[in-house]
Amino acid sequence: MRKAEIKRNTNETKVAVNFSLDGEGKSVIDTGVPFMDHMLDLFIKHGLFDGDIKADGDTHIDDHHTTEDIGIVLGQAVKEALGDKKGIRRYGNAFVPMDDALAQVVIDCSNRPHLEFRSQPLNEKVGTFDTELIQEFLWKFALESRMNVHVIVHYGKNTHHIIEAIFKALARALDEATGIDPRVKGVPSTKGLLT
Repeated sequence: MRKAEIKRNTNETKVAVNFSLDGEGKSVIDTGVPFMDHMLDLFIKHGLFDGDIKADGDTHIDDHHTTEDIGIVLGQAVKEALGDKKGIRRYGNAFVPMDDALAQVVIDCSNRPHLEFRSQPLNEKVGTFDTELIQEFLWKFALESRMNVHVIVHYGKNTHHIIEAIFKALARALDEATGIDPRVKGVPSTKGLLT
């Protein structure tokens, strides 16, 4: 089983992630940020991962530090769970519709972190959640997992639907990219390594 357990404690947040790439979609999520709880539950379910994600942060100020640090720790857990990356497909691409919205996520487990986020402007809030934090979460996830992550929102009207489609597409693309292909010998790189 490719799994990792990572903890991060700062003056602003305490985050603990227990994550498995080869799961059944089982999750226990409690971050103190209800909208992120919903998105992370979707991510685990649709990627067929297993994950326990707990966070306790300074949400009395706002959700920024907690959301950012979850991205950091989840990214680190994915990187550790991948290990030497031998036998993985490396690339993943997923289109996911959610009612009026269509999102695409393309991933390369390249060890070259980059986030490309292309979307029409989102409404500033979904409930009490600041939607600008989605890009912050994705950037920290890409950075700490050491992946190229390209997010393209092709269209959509409802901001909740757009973000939900992004998280589901992220899950599906990550599952494809990290999946084992028996035809791949070693790591899928002409350089001979992905570290």
